[in-house]
Amino acid sequence: MGQLPKIIVILGPTASGKTEWGIKVAKKFNGEIISADSRQVYKGMDIGTAKPDGVKSSKLKVIKSGERNVGCGLQPLPPTPLLAEGDNTIYVVDGVPHHLMDIVEPDEEFTLADFKQRAMVVIDDILKRGRLPIVVGGTGLYIQALVDNLDIPKVAPNLKLRADLEKKSLSELVEMLKNIDPESAQKIDLHNPRRVLRALEVALDSGESFARQQKKGPDLYDALQIGISLPREELYSRINARVDKQMADGLLEETKKLAKKFDWRLPSMSGIGYKQIGYFLRGEMSLVAAIEILKRDTRHYAKRQMTWFKRDKLINWINDEIQVEELVKFFLDKK
Repeated sequence: MGQLPKIIVILGPTASGKTEWGIKVAKKFNGEIISADSRQVYKGMDIGTAKPDGVKSSKLKVIKSGERNVGCGLQPLPPTPLLAEGDNTIYVVDGVPHHLMDIVEPDEEFTLADFKQRAMVVIDDILKRGRLPIVVGGTGLYIQALVDNLDIPKVAPNLKLRADLEKKSLSELVEMLKNIDPESAQKIDLHNPRRVLRALEVALDSGESFARQQKKGPDLYDALQIGISLPREELYSRINARVDKQMADGLLEETKKLAKKFDWRLPSMSGIGYKQIGYFLRGEMSLVAAIEILKRDTRHYAKRQMTWFKRDKLINWINDEIQVEELVKFFLDKK
């Protein structure tokens, strides 16, 4: 077996600066970014998901050195046959293509299996064009699916079962999961209704543990994982500042607009940001209180992300940009 293709993974908790680091690495090492963020896949959910400012463009390729430069150095490429129709757009941020960002409507289902399949196609396309795939994000399960080649359970969505489960509160669902599938209850994010629902659905439909079905396969890639390490106080300060900026940028208006079209019970609408502003819009609390809850819940989410990532001993934790560049260069030069 020959050498595995190399990819870079830049991960960390929310508000740690992953987007900025990813763009710098992409510019330095001729790369393109694959977003591993389960919330930034949704169209129209920009402020609440902290989506970077960018523009949508048709499928692109970067012009090789020596070719005539046009605009930001990108020109159209025929659609990739393996991508479904409608997927042939890329979100470009500061001249760097970002894949799997802004690709589905908030009421469309987008599963872990969907992410893995699409990400593999995109990575293959990037490699064929002689560029470096850089996976950037904070959704631990998305990253693990690629790095560990998880075999995702093939259990199809059971709409009737879901409808019954969705009538229950999150605490009731968690209790059910602990009784039916205690192994999964120890491994998944019990604060994420979507994950709890899916684990229950798979366990009830298949009669097997959801966690046990996510087996690791042979490695697909030689992956260098870089984690952004920040002192807790600095991270929490960044989170609070980000929420204040989101409110100034129009998070309230964005949520109002979305609420007119989409049900609050959708996974997209129950995500951090929209869920908390929803408390205010439905008259359940004041705006000041909702903002404080948003800051608190985001801090808690960042803590859970770090708990997840710390389990992986192959992650290189770094807090210096120069170290990142040196680590990537050494990795790419290594035979």
